[in-house]
Amino acid sequence: MSERTSQATPAAAVRFPLGLIAACLALVAVLLLPLPADLPVAGHRMLAILVFAVTVWVTEAVSYEASAIMITSLMAILIGTAPTVHDPSLVYGSSAGISMALSGFSNPALALVVGALFLAAAMTYTGLDRRIALVTLSKVGASTRRILLGAMLVIVLLSLVVPSATARSACVVPIMVGVIAAFGVAKRSNIAAGIMIIVAQGTSIWNVGIQTAAAQNLLTVGFMDKMLGQRVSWLDWLIAGAPWALIMSGVLIALVLKILPPETDSIPGGMAAVKRNLAELGPMTGPQKRLAAVSVLLLLGWATEGKLHPFDTTSTTYAGLVWLLLPRFGVMNWKDVQASIPWGTVIVFGVGISLGTALLTTQAGQWLGVQVVQHTGLDRIGTLGVFAVLSGFLILIHLGFASATALTSAMLPILVAVLQTLPGDFSRLGMAMLLGFAVSFGFILPINAPQNMVCLGTDTFNPKQFALVGGAVSLIGYLLLLLFAATYWAWLGWM
Repeated sequence: MSERTSQATPAAAVRFPLGLIAACLALVAVLLLPLPADLPVAGHRMLAILVFAVTVWVTEAVSYEASAIMITSLMAILIGTAPTVHDPSLVYGSSAGISMALSGFSNPALALVVGALFLAAAMTYTGLDRRIALVTLSKVGASTRRILLGAMLVIVLLSLVVPSATARSACVVPIMVGVIAAFGVAKRSNIAAGIMIIVAQGTSIWNVGIQTAAAQNLLTVGFMDKMLGQRVSWLDWLIAGAPWALIMSGVLIALVLKILPPETDSIPGGMAAVKRNLAELGPMTGPQKRLAAVSVLLLLGWATEGKLHPFDTTSTTYAGLVWLLLPRFGVMNWKDVQASIPWGTVIVFGVGISLGTALLTTQAGQWLGVQVVQHTGLDRIGTLGVFAVLSGFLILIHLGFASATALTSAMLPILVAVLQTLPGDFSRLGMAMLLGFAVSFGFILPINAPQNMVCLGTDTFNPKQFALVGGAVSLIGYLLLLLFAATYWAWLGWM
Protein backbone atom coordinates (compact mmCIF):
# COMPACT_ATOMS: atom_id res chain seq x y z
CA MET A 1 0.00 0.00 0.00
CA SER A 2 2.87 2.38 0.78
CA GLU A 3 4.36 1.63 -2.67
CA ARG A 4 1.09 2.63 -4.35
CA THR A 5 1.04 5.85 -2.36
CA SER A 6 4.61 6.71 -3.29
CA GLN A 7 3.88 6.01 -6.93
CA ALA A 8 0.71 8.12 -6.92
CA THR A 9 2.33 11.15 -5.33
CA PRO A 10 4.63 12.06 -8.26
CA ALA A 11 1.73 11.67 -10.70
CA ALA A 12 -0.38 14.06 -8.67
CA ALA A 13 2.52 16.49 -8.42
CA VAL A 14 2.94 16.76 -12.19
CA ARG A 15 -0.77 17.05 -13.01
CA PHE A 16 -1.18 19.49 -15.90
CA PRO A 17 -3.01 22.68 -14.85
CA LEU A 18 -6.50 22.85 -16.34
CA GLY A 19 -6.12 26.57 -16.90
CA LEU A 20 -3.08 26.00 -19.09
CA ILE A 21 -4.95 23.35 -21.08
CA ALA A 22 -7.82 25.83 -21.55
CA ALA A 23 -5.36 28.53 -22.66
CA CYS A 24 -3.77 26.20 -25.23
CA LEU A 25 -7.17 25.16 -26.56
CA ALA A 26 -8.23 28.81 -26.80
CA LEU A 27 -5.03 29.62 -28.69
CA VAL A 28 -5.64 26.83 -31.21
CA ALA A 29 -9.33 27.73 -31.54
CA VAL A 30 -8.54 31.34 -32.49
CA LEU A 31 -5.83 30.21 -34.92
CA LEU A 32 -8.36 27.91 -36.64
CA LEU A 33 -10.92 30.69 -37.10
CA PRO A 34 -11.27 31.98 -40.68
CA LEU A 35 -8.93 34.89 -41.34
CA PRO A 36 -10.85 38.17 -41.84
CA ALA A 37 -9.97 39.89 -45.10
CA ASP A 38 -8.89 43.10 -43.37
CA LEU A 39 -6.73 41.42 -40.70
CA PRO A 40 -3.10 40.46 -41.47
CA VAL A 41 -1.98 36.92 -40.65
CA ALA A 42 0.42 38.26 -38.00
CA GLY A 43 -2.43 40.21 -36.42
CA HIS A 44 -4.61 37.10 -36.38
CA ARG A 45 -1.86 35.20 -34.58
CA MET A 46 -1.35 38.04 -32.09
CA LEU A 47 -5.04 37.87 -31.19
CA ALA A 48 -4.61 34.16 -30.51
CA ILE A 49 -1.61 34.92 -28.28
CA LEU A 50 -3.65 37.60 -26.49
CA VAL A 51 -6.45 35.11 -25.79
CA PHE A 52 -3.86 32.63 -24.48
CA ALA A 53 -2.35 35.30 -22.21
CA VAL A 54 -5.70 36.44 -20.80
CA THR A 55 -6.77 32.85 -20.11
CA VAL A 56 -3.53 32.03 -18.32
CA TRP A 57 -3.66 35.22 -16.27
CA VAL A 58 -7.30 34.88 -15.27
CA THR A 59 -7.02 31.20 -14.32
CA GLU A 60 -3.58 31.68 -12.70
CA ALA A 61 -2.62 28.34 -14.24
CA VAL A 62 1.08 29.22 -13.96
CA SER A 63 3.04 32.01 -12.34
CA TYR A 64 3.14 35.38 -14.08
CA GLU A 65 6.86 34.92 -14.70
CA ALA A 66 6.29 31.55 -16.38
CA SER A 67 3.43 33.00 -18.44
CA ALA A 68 5.75 35.80 -19.62
CA ILE A 69 8.25 33.26 -20.96
CA MET A 70 5.44 31.31 -22.66
CA ILE A 71 4.10 34.46 -24.33
CA THR A 72 7.58 35.41 -25.50
CA SER A 73 8.09 31.97 -27.04
CA LEU A 74 4.72 32.03 -28.77
CA MET A 75 5.43 35.45 -30.25
CA ALA A 76 8.86 34.33 -31.46
CA ILE A 77 7.42 31.25 -33.19
CA LEU A 78 4.01 32.37 -34.43
CA ILE A 79 5.00 35.89 -35.49
CA GLY A 80 8.40 34.73 -36.73
CA THR A 81 6.70 32.38 -39.23
CA ALA A 82 4.01 34.87 -40.30
CA PRO A 83 4.06 37.08 -43.42
CA THR A 84 4.98 40.68 -42.72
CA VAL A 85 2.18 43.24 -42.59
CA HIS A 86 3.67 45.52 -45.23
CA ASP A 87 4.84 42.82 -47.67
CA PRO A 88 3.01 39.46 -47.39
CA SER A 89 5.56 37.85 -49.71
CA LEU A 90 8.15 38.14 -46.93
CA VAL A 91 8.18 36.33 -43.58
CA TYR A 92 9.18 38.09 -40.37
CA GLY A 93 11.68 35.38 -39.43
CA SER A 94 12.53 34.12 -35.96
CA SER A 95 14.98 36.95 -35.29
CA ALA A 96 12.34 39.62 -35.94
CA GLY A 97 9.80 37.59 -33.97
CA ILE A 98 11.93 37.39 -30.86
CA SER A 99 12.90 41.06 -31.25
CA MET A 100 9.21 41.98 -31.24
CA ALA A 101 8.67 39.77 -28.19
CA LEU A 102 11.48 41.54 -26.33
CA SER A 103 10.80 45.09 -27.55
CA GLY A 104 9.16 46.04 -24.25
CA PHE A 105 12.47 45.67 -22.44
CA SER A 106 13.82 48.75 -24.21
CA ASN A 107 10.86 50.92 -23.20
CA PRO A 108 11.55 53.84 -20.81
CA ALA A 109 8.53 52.78 -18.75
CA LEU A 110 10.27 49.50 -17.90
CA ALA A 111 13.40 51.38 -16.88
CA LEU A 112 11.24 53.53 -14.61
CA VAL A 113 9.72 50.43 -13.02
CA VAL A 114 13.19 49.06 -12.27
CA GLY A 115 14.24 52.40 -10.81
CA ALA A 116 11.06 52.55 -8.72
CA LEU A 117 11.69 49.06 -7.35
CA PHE A 118 15.19 50.09 -6.31
CA LEU A 119 13.81 53.16 -4.55
CA ALA A 120 11.29 51.01 -2.71
CA ALA A 121 14.07 48.58 -1.72
CA ALA A 122 16.18 51.50 -0.46
CA MET A 123 13.29 52.66 1.71
CA THR A 124 12.98 49.23 3.27
CA TYR A 125 16.75 48.73 3.58
CA THR A 126 17.28 52.00 5.46
CA GLY A 127 14.02 51.79 7.42
CA LEU A 128 12.96 55.27 6.28
CA ASP A 129 9.51 54.03 5.24
CA ARG A 130 8.93 52.63 8.74
CA ARG A 131 10.08 55.90 10.32
CA ILE A 132 7.74 57.95 8.12
CA ALA A 133 4.82 55.70 9.07
CA LEU A 134 5.55 55.81 12.81
CA VAL A 135 6.12 59.58 12.90
CA THR A 136 2.83 60.13 11.07
CA LEU A 137 0.90 57.83 13.41
CA SER A 138 2.46 59.47 16.48
CA LYS A 139 0.93 62.82 15.47
CA VAL A 140 -2.70 61.79 14.94
CA GLY A 141 -3.94 60.88 18.43
CA ALA A 142 -5.36 57.81 20.14
CA SER A 143 -9.05 57.69 19.17
CA THR A 144 -10.09 54.98 16.73
CA ARG A 145 -11.20 57.55 14.16
CA ARG A 146 -7.83 59.26 14.37
CA ILE A 147 -6.06 55.93 13.99
CA LEU A 148 -8.03 55.26 10.80
CA LEU A 149 -7.15 58.74 9.57
CA GLY A 150 -3.52 58.17 10.53
CA ALA A 151 -3.40 54.93 8.55
CA MET A 152 -4.69 56.81 5.51
CA LEU A 153 -2.16 59.63 5.97
CA VAL A 154 0.64 57.08 6.12
CA ILE A 155 -0.58 55.59 2.83
CA VAL A 156 -0.66 59.03 1.18
CA LEU A 157 2.84 59.99 2.32
CA LEU A 158 4.38 56.66 1.39
CA SER A 159 2.63 56.76 -2.01
CA LEU A 160 4.72 59.83 -2.79
CA VAL A 161 8.08 58.31 -1.95
CA VAL A 162 7.68 54.50 -2.19
CA PRO A 163 6.85 53.61 -5.82
CA SER A 164 5.47 50.15 -5.08
CA ALA A 165 2.03 49.34 -3.70
CA THR A 166 3.15 45.97 -2.37
CA ALA A 167 6.20 47.49 -0.66
CA ARG A 168 4.04 50.18 0.97
CA SER A 169 1.56 47.69 2.37
CA ALA A 170 4.36 45.36 3.50
CA CYS A 171 5.84 48.27 5.47
CA VAL A 172 2.62 49.54 7.00
CA VAL A 173 0.99 46.20 7.89
CA PRO A 174 3.47 45.16 10.64
CA ILE A 175 3.22 48.61 12.21
CA MET A 176 -0.57 48.51 12.25
CA VAL A 177 -0.53 44.96 13.64
CA GLY A 178 1.55 46.33 16.51
CA VAL A 179 -0.93 49.16 17.05
CA ILE A 180 -3.83 46.68 17.11
CA ALA A 181 -2.00 44.51 19.62
CA ALA A 182 -1.30 47.56 21.80
CA PHE A 183 -5.02 48.42 21.77
CA GLY A 184 -5.68 45.03 23.31
CA VAL A 185 -8.60 44.36 20.97
CA ALA A 186 -9.34 41.05 19.28
CA LYS A 187 -7.77 40.42 15.88
CA ARG A 188 -11.24 39.96 14.40
CA SER A 189 -12.67 43.10 15.96
CA ASN A 190 -14.17 45.81 13.77
CA ILE A 191 -11.32 48.13 14.77
CA ALA A 192 -8.66 45.72 13.52
CA ALA A 193 -10.63 44.89 10.36
CA GLY A 194 -11.22 48.57 9.60
CA ILE A 195 -7.55 49.48 9.96
CA MET A 196 -6.37 46.73 7.63
CA ILE A 197 -9.07 47.31 5.03
CA ILE A 198 -8.11 50.98 4.95
CA VAL A 199 -4.46 50.04 4.41
CA ALA A 200 -5.36 47.74 1.50
CA GLN A 201 -8.02 49.84 -0.21
CA GLY A 202 -6.37 53.16 0.61
CA THR A 203 -3.30 51.91 -1.25
CA SER A 204 -5.42 51.20 -4.34
CA ILE A 205 -7.09 54.62 -4.08
CA TRP A 206 -3.77 56.43 -4.08
CA ASN A 207 -2.52 54.30 -6.95
CA VAL A 208 -4.95 56.46 -8.91
CA GLY A 209 -3.72 59.74 -7.46
CA ILE A 210 0.04 59.40 -8.04
CA GLN A 211 1.62 58.24 -11.29
CA THR A 212 4.66 56.59 -9.69
CA ALA A 213 2.62 54.83 -7.00
CA ALA A 214 1.87 51.69 -9.05
CA ALA A 215 3.39 49.62 -11.84
CA GLN A 216 0.18 49.65 -13.88
CA ASN A 217 0.38 53.45 -14.09
CA LEU A 218 3.87 53.24 -15.54
CA LEU A 219 2.69 50.61 -18.00
CA THR A 220 -0.10 52.97 -19.03
CA VAL A 221 2.51 55.69 -19.62
CA GLY A 222 4.49 53.22 -21.74
CA PHE A 223 1.47 52.50 -23.93
CA MET A 224 0.85 56.24 -24.28
CA ASP A 225 4.38 56.64 -25.62
CA LYS A 226 4.07 53.71 -28.03
CA MET A 227 0.54 54.20 -29.31
CA LEU A 228 -0.13 57.91 -28.99
CA GLY A 229 3.37 59.34 -29.27
CA GLN A 230 2.98 61.40 -26.09
CA ARG A 231 2.38 60.92 -22.39
CA VAL A 232 1.04 62.62 -19.27
CA SER A 233 3.62 64.21 -16.96
CA TRP A 234 3.87 63.29 -13.26
CA LEU A 235 2.43 66.66 -12.18
CA ASP A 236 -0.46 66.58 -14.67
CA TRP A 237 -1.35 63.08 -13.45
CA LEU A 238 -1.27 64.32 -9.84
CA ILE A 239 -3.47 67.33 -10.62
CA ALA A 240 -5.99 65.06 -12.34
CA GLY A 241 -5.96 62.10 -9.96
CA ALA A 242 -5.17 63.43 -6.48
CA PRO A 243 -8.50 65.29 -5.93
CA TRP A 244 -10.43 62.10 -6.76
CA ALA A 245 -8.17 60.08 -4.43
CA LEU A 246 -8.54 62.67 -1.66
CA ILE A 247 -12.34 62.54 -1.79
CA MET A 248 -12.33 58.75 -1.96
CA SER A 249 -10.03 58.59 1.06
CA GLY A 250 -12.71 60.35 3.08
CA VAL A 251 -15.38 58.11 1.58
CA LEU A 252 -13.41 54.99 2.53
CA ILE A 253 -12.99 56.08 6.14
CA ALA A 254 -16.69 56.96 6.39
CA LEU A 255 -17.71 53.59 4.89
CA VAL A 256 -15.46 51.67 7.27
CA LEU A 257 -16.94 53.51 10.25
CA LYS A 258 -20.47 52.83 8.95
CA ILE A 259 -20.09 49.18 7.88
CA LEU A 260 -17.60 48.18 10.59
CA PRO A 261 -18.44 50.49 13.51
CA PRO A 262 -15.60 50.41 16.08
CA GLU A 263 -16.38 48.77 19.40
CA THR A 264 -15.07 51.83 21.24
CA ASP A 265 -14.06 55.36 20.33
CA SER A 266 -10.88 55.55 22.38
CA ILE A 267 -8.45 52.87 23.44
CA PRO A 268 -5.42 53.78 25.56
CA GLY A 269 -2.08 52.21 24.79
CA GLY A 270 -2.00 52.42 21.00
CA MET A 271 -0.12 55.70 20.77
CA ALA A 272 2.20 54.62 23.55
CA ALA A 273 3.18 51.62 21.45
CA VAL A 274 3.75 53.79 18.39
CA LYS A 275 5.94 56.20 20.33
CA ARG A 276 7.81 53.33 21.95
CA ASN A 277 8.58 51.82 18.55
CA LEU A 278 9.62 55.24 17.27
CA ALA A 279 11.92 55.73 20.24
CA GLU A 280 13.49 52.32 19.58
CA LEU A 281 14.47 53.53 16.12
CA GLY A 282 16.57 56.28 17.67
CA PRO A 283 17.55 59.42 15.76
CA MET A 284 17.60 59.45 11.95
CA THR A 285 20.66 57.73 10.57
CA GLY A 286 22.92 59.21 7.93
CA PRO A 287 21.57 56.92 5.18
CA GLN A 288 17.98 57.81 6.13
CA LYS A 289 18.76 61.53 5.93
CA ARG A 290 20.43 61.12 2.54
CA LEU A 291 17.56 59.00 1.22
CA ALA A 292 15.03 61.54 2.52
CA ALA A 293 16.92 64.33 0.73
CA VAL A 294 17.04 62.36 -2.52
CA SER A 295 13.32 61.53 -2.21
CA VAL A 296 12.42 65.20 -1.80
CA LEU A 297 14.60 66.13 -4.78
CA LEU A 298 12.97 63.41 -6.86
CA LEU A 299 9.50 64.70 -5.98
CA LEU A 300 10.58 68.18 -7.04
CA GLY A 301 12.11 66.80 -10.23
CA TRP A 302 8.99 64.81 -11.10
CA ALA A 303 6.68 67.74 -10.35
CA THR A 304 8.65 70.26 -12.44
CA GLU A 305 9.16 68.05 -15.50
CA GLY A 306 8.80 70.10 -18.67
CA LYS A 307 8.47 73.32 -16.67
CA LEU A 308 11.79 73.96 -14.92
CA HIS A 309 13.81 71.28 -16.71
CA PRO A 310 13.53 69.04 -19.80
CA PHE A 311 14.19 65.68 -18.10
CA ASP A 312 11.44 63.08 -17.90
CA THR A 313 10.49 61.02 -14.85
CA THR A 314 12.73 58.09 -15.81
CA SER A 315 15.81 60.28 -16.22
CA THR A 316 15.37 62.07 -12.89
CA THR A 317 14.70 58.76 -11.12
CA TYR A 318 17.94 57.28 -12.41
CA ALA A 319 19.85 60.40 -11.42
CA GLY A 320 18.57 59.81 -7.89
CA LEU A 321 19.59 56.16 -8.04
CA VAL A 322 23.12 57.10 -9.05
CA TRP A 323 23.43 59.15 -5.86
CA LEU A 324 21.95 56.36 -3.72
CA LEU A 325 24.44 53.83 -5.12
CA LEU A 326 27.57 56.00 -4.82
CA PRO A 327 30.26 54.60 -2.50
CA ARG A 328 30.31 56.37 0.90
CA PHE A 329 27.83 59.06 -0.21
CA GLY A 330 24.99 56.69 -1.06
CA VAL A 331 22.81 54.51 1.15
CA MET A 332 23.20 51.03 -0.38
CA ASN A 333 25.09 48.89 -2.83
CA TRP A 334 23.90 46.35 -5.35
CA LYS A 335 24.32 43.35 -3.03
CA ASP A 336 22.32 45.07 -0.31
CA VAL A 337 19.11 45.34 -2.32
CA GLN A 338 19.27 43.01 -5.33
CA ALA A 339 17.60 40.18 -3.40
CA SER A 340 14.74 42.54 -2.48
CA ILE A 341 13.91 43.41 -6.09
CA PRO A 342 11.04 41.34 -7.52
CA TRP A 343 12.71 40.60 -10.85
CA GLY A 344 9.72 38.58 -11.93
CA THR A 345 7.72 41.81 -11.95
CA VAL A 346 10.28 43.31 -14.32
CA ILE A 347 9.95 40.34 -16.69
CA VAL A 348 6.15 40.44 -16.67
CA PHE A 349 6.18 44.20 -17.18
CA GLY A 350 8.54 44.00 -20.16
CA VAL A 351 6.54 41.24 -21.83
CA GLY A 352 3.32 43.17 -21.14
CA ILE A 353 4.66 46.16 -23.06
CA SER A 354 5.85 43.83 -25.85
CA LEU A 355 2.39 42.27 -26.06
CA GLY A 356 0.70 45.66 -26.39
CA THR A 357 3.26 46.92 -28.89
CA ALA A 358 2.96 43.78 -31.02
CA LEU A 359 -0.83 44.13 -31.12
CA LEU A 360 -0.25 47.57 -32.60
CA THR A 361 2.59 46.56 -34.97
CA THR A 362 0.63 43.66 -36.45
CA GLN A 363 -2.52 45.82 -36.73
CA ALA A 364 -4.44 43.46 -34.45
CA GLY A 365 -5.18 46.24 -31.98
CA GLN A 366 -6.46 48.57 -34.68
CA TRP A 367 -8.63 45.81 -36.16
CA LEU A 368 -10.12 45.02 -32.75
CA GLY A 369 -10.76 48.71 -32.17
CA VAL A 370 -12.69 48.98 -35.44
CA GLN A 371 -14.74 45.88 -34.60
CA VAL A 372 -15.62 47.19 -31.14
CA VAL A 373 -16.72 50.57 -32.48
CA GLN A 374 -18.74 49.07 -35.33
CA HIS A 375 -20.57 46.50 -33.20
CA THR A 376 -21.18 48.42 -29.97
CA GLY A 377 -22.30 51.84 -31.11
CA LEU A 378 -19.61 53.60 -29.06
CA ASP A 379 -19.30 56.19 -31.83
CA ARG A 380 -22.88 57.36 -31.14
CA ILE A 381 -22.94 57.85 -27.36
CA GLY A 382 -20.61 60.82 -26.87
CA THR A 383 -17.30 61.13 -25.06
CA LEU A 384 -18.72 60.80 -21.54
CA GLY A 385 -20.72 57.74 -22.59
CA VAL A 386 -17.59 56.15 -24.07
CA PHE A 387 -15.70 56.73 -20.83
CA ALA A 388 -18.58 55.36 -18.77
CA VAL A 389 -18.74 52.14 -20.82
CA LEU A 390 -14.98 51.51 -21.08
CA SER A 391 -14.18 52.35 -17.45
CA GLY A 392 -17.11 50.24 -16.25
CA PHE A 393 -15.85 47.37 -18.41
CA LEU A 394 -12.38 47.62 -16.84
CA ILE A 395 -13.79 47.67 -13.30
CA LEU A 396 -15.94 44.59 -13.94
CA ILE A 397 -13.29 42.58 -15.75
CA HIS A 398 -10.80 43.34 -12.97
CA LEU A 399 -12.77 40.86 -10.86
CA GLY A 400 -11.17 38.12 -12.95
CA PHE A 401 -7.60 39.39 -12.68
CA ALA A 402 -5.21 39.06 -9.75
CA SER A 403 -2.87 41.67 -11.21
CA ALA A 404 -3.59 45.19 -12.41
CA THR A 405 -0.39 44.97 -14.47
CA ALA A 406 -1.75 41.92 -16.31
CA LEU A 407 -5.09 43.65 -16.82
CA THR A 408 -3.35 46.72 -18.25
CA SER A 409 -1.17 44.59 -20.54
CA ALA A 410 -4.17 42.71 -21.91
CA MET A 411 -6.80 45.40 -22.24
CA LEU A 412 -5.35 48.90 -22.40
CA PRO A 413 -3.74 48.60 -25.87
CA ILE A 414 -7.09 47.45 -27.26
CA LEU A 415 -8.99 50.27 -25.55
CA VAL A 416 -6.46 52.86 -26.76
CA ALA A 417 -6.94 51.45 -30.27
CA VAL A 418 -10.70 51.88 -29.77
CA LEU A 419 -10.12 55.52 -28.79
CA GLN A 420 -8.04 56.06 -31.92
CA THR A 421 -10.83 54.58 -34.05
CA LEU A 422 -13.61 56.71 -32.56
CA PRO A 423 -14.62 59.87 -34.43
CA GLY A 424 -14.86 63.27 -32.79
CA ASP A 425 -12.61 65.84 -31.20
CA PHE A 426 -11.60 64.63 -27.76
CA SER A 427 -8.34 63.99 -25.92
CA ARG A 428 -7.21 60.43 -26.63
CA LEU A 429 -4.27 60.97 -24.30
CA GLY A 430 -6.49 62.17 -21.46
CA MET A 431 -8.98 59.36 -21.94
CA ALA A 432 -6.14 56.81 -21.85
CA MET A 433 -4.99 58.26 -18.52
CA LEU A 434 -8.51 58.19 -17.09
CA LEU A 435 -8.97 54.57 -18.17
CA GLY A 436 -5.67 53.91 -16.41
CA PHE A 437 -7.35 55.23 -13.25
CA ALA A 438 -10.09 52.60 -13.60
CA VAL A 439 -7.49 49.81 -13.76
CA SER A 440 -6.67 50.41 -10.08
CA PHE A 441 -10.21 49.48 -8.94
CA GLY A 442 -9.18 46.29 -7.14
CA PHE A 443 -11.50 46.91 -4.19
CA ILE A 444 -13.96 44.02 -4.12
CA LEU A 445 -11.99 40.76 -3.89
CA PRO A 446 -8.83 40.30 -1.82
CA ILE A 447 -7.24 38.49 -4.74
CA ASN A 448 -7.61 41.53 -7.03
CA ALA A 449 -4.43 43.24 -5.75
CA PRO A 450 -1.23 42.11 -3.98
CA GLN A 451 -1.71 44.65 -1.16
CA ASN A 452 -5.13 43.13 -0.46
CA MET A 453 -3.54 39.72 0.02
CA VAL A 454 -0.82 41.14 2.28
CA CYS A 455 -3.51 42.61 4.55
CA LEU A 456 -5.70 39.50 4.36
CA GLY A 457 -2.74 37.53 5.70
CA THR A 458 -3.08 39.34 9.05
CA ASP A 459 -6.37 37.44 9.66
CA THR A 460 -8.07 40.62 10.87
CA PHE A 461 -10.95 40.56 8.37
CA ASN A 462 -12.73 38.08 6.14
CA PRO A 463 -13.47 38.35 2.39
CA LYS A 464 -17.13 39.20 3.08
CA GLN A 465 -16.20 42.27 5.17
CA PHE A 466 -13.71 43.30 2.51
CA ALA A 467 -16.28 42.94 -0.26
CA LEU A 468 -18.95 44.89 1.65
CA VAL A 469 -16.66 47.89 1.99
CA GLY A 470 -15.05 47.37 -1.42
CA GLY A 471 -18.34 47.07 -3.27
CA ALA A 472 -19.51 50.41 -1.88
CA VAL A 473 -16.11 51.99 -2.63
CA SER A 474 -16.26 50.68 -6.22
CA LEU A 475 -19.75 52.04 -6.84
CA ILE A 476 -19.11 55.45 -5.31
CA GLY A 477 -15.67 55.63 -6.93
CA TYR A 478 -17.12 54.84 -10.35
CA LEU A 479 -19.85 57.47 -9.99
CA LEU A 480 -17.21 59.97 -8.87
CA LEU A 481 -15.14 59.10 -11.96
CA LEU A 482 -18.14 60.02 -14.12
CA LEU A 483 -18.76 63.24 -12.17
CA PHE A 484 -15.12 64.26 -12.52
CA ALA A 485 -15.16 63.34 -16.22
CA ALA A 486 -18.20 65.56 -16.79
CA THR A 487 -16.73 68.51 -14.86
CA TYR A 488 -13.19 68.75 -13.49
CA TRP A 489 -11.36 66.59 -16.03
CA ALA A 490 -13.32 68.18 -18.88
CA TRP A 491 -12.23 71.61 -17.62
CA LEU A 492 -8.63 70.41 -17.56
CA GLY A 493 -8.95 69.32 -21.18
CA TRP A 494 -8.56 65.58 -20.58
CA MET A 495 -11.95 64.63 -22.06
